[in-house]
Amino acid sequence: MAAPHPDSRRPGYLAAAAVFAVGMAGTTLPTPLYGIYRTQIGFSELMVTVIFAVYAVGVITSLLLAGDYSDRMGRRPVILCALGLAAAADLCFLFEAGLPALFAGRLLSGFSAGLLTGAATAVVLELAPPGRAARAGFAATAANMGGLGCGALLAGVLAQYAPAPSRLVFAVHLALLAAACALARLLPETVAGPRRLSPGRPRGMAVAPEARGVFPSAAVAAFAGFALLGLFTAVAPSFVAETLGIDDLALSGAVAFSAFLASTLGQLLTGRLGVRRSLPAGCLILVAGLLLVGASLVAERLPLLLAGALVGGFGQGLAFRAGLTAIGAAAPPEHRGGTISAFFVVAYAGIAVPVVGVGALTLVLGLRNAGLVFTAVVTVLALGVGLYLLRRPPTGEPSPTR
Repeated sequence: MAAPHPDSRRPGYLAAAAVFAVGMAGTTLPTPLYGIYRTQIGFSELMVTVIFAVYAVGVITSLLLAGDYSDRMGRRPVILCALGLAAAADLCFLFEAGLPALFAGRLLSGFSAGLLTGAATAVVLELAPPGRAARAGFAATAANMGGLGCGALLAGVLAQYAPAPSRLVFAVHLALLAAACALARLLPETVAGPRRLSPGRPRGMAVAPEARGVFPSAAVAAFAGFALLGLFTAVAPSFVAETLGIDDLALSGAVAFSAFLASTLGQLLTGRLGVRRSLPAGCLILVAGLLLVGASLVAERLPLLLAGALVGGFGQGLAFRAGLTAIGAAAPPEHRGGTISAFFVVAYAGIAVPVVGVGALTLVLGLRNAGLVFTAVVTVLALGVGLYLLRRPPTGEPSPTR
């Protein structure tokens, strides 16, 4: 059960969104650094995607086992635990000494993100004052995507222009996490009467009955959109370096950042278009972005890749926020964290499964052809759900009051 509206003198939903963004930024710090690790340690493109997928496995495991913990224990302790796990992940990369450290760091980062996504999204929505539900929804999704994009950009810039390219960024992020923890401790608790966990079956992935009408289509749209983001955070840096011959870590980080920036802009427009129009439109714009990515692989042109990142990211953001808003509005407060966590389980499966498939296909088809197979499959999926949503628009607009 949600608590009454918190004391306005304490930090509000924007502060919670800032904490969310700092936590999520850590999950994409390794994106432009995989080339350095490949040179130092020596492994294939398939191993890059496997290391990346370990993160998604950590996210999904955390969501499945603990996705509703914040509904029962309270939002604040779960957020603090997630930030602690993010710090542990940074330490693994800061003192990295081979593949085991990379796997451990990505797994811990996944656990952190899994705890943070449901709890932080819920607390941002719940701290919104009356009449600010739509703004809070944007703040939550923008913190998620914006944090992911800023992590890749920060790592790329520091790796290219500062000393200790594979380590400095993690020290910087540890300092940001310390500030985020201090801010998180000041956040009001929005769960009334949080209780200790009782033994029994984990209930992390629990879709509230009230949200089951909109959940399937919104979740499939999220799967397709996150598959595109996974491509840009795991494989695109290798494409930039190996196929385009551009050895610039800052540029690799900027390519990934552009997809997340466009996602944030798409989320901003969602509030104006509404859920019913944004969800199908986002899917169809995502299709256009995927086609541009495919064209960039054929023509081997960086401008087409950037265009695909911007258009595809915009469509992903439009559909992602619409789906999350509809699900958050449909789920009652006592089941909101678990329902949002279930939504992210499907989304992060979109990051893991297709990207590992691309890595495996590179061994047989090469990087470019594997990317073309990926874009074809995800295009069909996004087009299918987009056409379905045109015929059966979703319901679940947020109410004007919290």
